[in-house]
Amino acid sequence: MGKPFVDSFGRTVSYLRISVTDRCDMRCVYCMSEAMSFLPKAEILSFEEMERLCAAFIRNGVTRIRVTGGEPLVRRDIDGFFAALGTWLHRTDGDGHLDELTLTTNGSHLATHADALARAGVRRVNISLDSLDSKRFQRITRRGRLEQTLEGIRAARAAGLAIRINTVAMAGVNDDEFDTLLAWCGEIGADLCLIETMPMGDTGEDRSDRYLPLSTVRADLARRWTLEPLTVRTGGPARYLRVGETGCKLGLITPMTHNFCESCNRVRLSCTGQLYTCLGHEGATDLRQPLREGATDPDLLRLVQAAIQRKPKGHDFLIGRHADDPAAIRRHMSVTGG
Repeated sequence: MGKPFVDSFGRTVSYLRISVTDRCDMRCVYCMSEAMSFLPKAEILSFEEMERLCAAFIRNGVTRIRVTGGEPLVRRDIDGFFAALGTWLHRTDGDGHLDELTLTTNGSHLATHADALARAGVRRVNISLDSLDSKRFQRITRRGRLEQTLEGIRAARAAGLAIRINTVAMAGVNDDEFDTLLAWCGEIGADLCLIETMPMGDTGEDRSDRYLPLSTVRADLARRWTLEPLTVRTGGPARYLRVGETGCKLGLITPMTHNFCESCNRVRLSCTGQLYTCLGHEGATDLRQPLREGATDPDLLRLVQAAIQRKPKGHDFLIGRHADDPAAIRRHMSVTGG
């Protein structure tokens, strides 16, 4: 096993988020424009290429991998990719191992894949769900069907997968549903994670008026719910509270009001082989070209190590920033996988 990746600020990188596709069957207003142009197949890494890169990360101390998209479950043969990554779970041969393999999905295809995910070793999934009102759900996703996502959630529960519901908090859109979502998550035994909207890519929507600081949301919820701070961390950016009335957890992801950069342990690999060491910066290292030109594993590791040494101290998100601002993040969330 190689040496763990450590950045110039002493943070050890142990968490890889890998996007397997930029495509999605929804067009959520905070994530994509309605008229998206997707990448040609030749620009997308094959699963064999992704498996090779993942293996290199695992052999150098990455113990957690989250598969993202776009919507990862729309990619053909995705079950085989999960099965391949699952062989790294809890290995003891000294060549590296995974402690956890997880997935973020919109749930629309989860009913078809839940059993295969469980067989591959996935034990929990994050499911994006911004409203329990079918008409509002359709407006937010622009083309999603609530019942299809709910069917996926039922299938995931039946397969024994733990569930976290991810909800982007948007003022004037779904800010009247947080109590309903908390209660519903308690009924189905799921955790709820609220996320501040992030200014990434042109989605055709003005997100400045929808920004909702979660400090305000937490204070409001505390008037009706018993919220106990927890020290538990899952390796991601969420800070958790225990909801006394349900026993489930409420997570808060606050890139705008309380960033989590000081403990950042993750990097992101796009479906085109671009390695992003920070979600809030444009800079990336291309691994696809050297991979396809015959780079050896040591060659690739040198590129990764150099990129991680350049990992910035923190992100630079700013609501209201215009697309022509040189510091604006022009890529859509779907390109990086969140």
